[in-house]
Amino acid sequence: MKKELLTLLEKDARMTVEELAVVLGADRDEVARVISELEGSGTVLGYKAVIDWEKTDKECVNAMIDVKLTPQRDRGFDRVAEKIYNYPEVQSVYLMSGGYDLSVQIEGKTMKEVAFFVMQKLATIDTVTSTATHFVLHKYKDKGVIYGISDVDERGNCN
Repeated sequence: MKKELLTLLEKDARMTVEELAVVLGADRDEVARVISELEGSGTVLGYKAVIDWEKTDKECVNAMIDVKLTPQRDRGFDRVAEKIYNYPEVQSVYLMSGGYDLSVQIEGKTMKEVAFFVMQKLATIDTVTSTATHFVLHKYKDKGVIYGISDVDERGNCN
């Protein structure tokens, strides 16, 4: 039941315990107990809404930054990853295979703010050897959610 419950919560965390129990064919109290157990064990880390910020008046710039590092003895990449993920503008940090070691996703108010983050905070970490910044121009799908199609055709012309 745990795997099915986690799948349902990941798809729609707004489902009530009663709704989850019906879908799972389980007792409401048992579902509540399992949810509490999953939260207590750290399997369920939180619940978040997925927002299409382009449909609001919030101005923001998202960027993905590839980071190449020199790993530290006895700590590998963990200490540097921790330092990076503690910056408030950082949304995600992933250890990657391939040409770069970390993928860092950040959000800033402007491209200049993102550039400042890379130059003043990220590039100054002593084990960072190089970075490559990619600005997100438009989200089509994120975390399994398809975003609305804009009123711009494929040539960039407004409809």
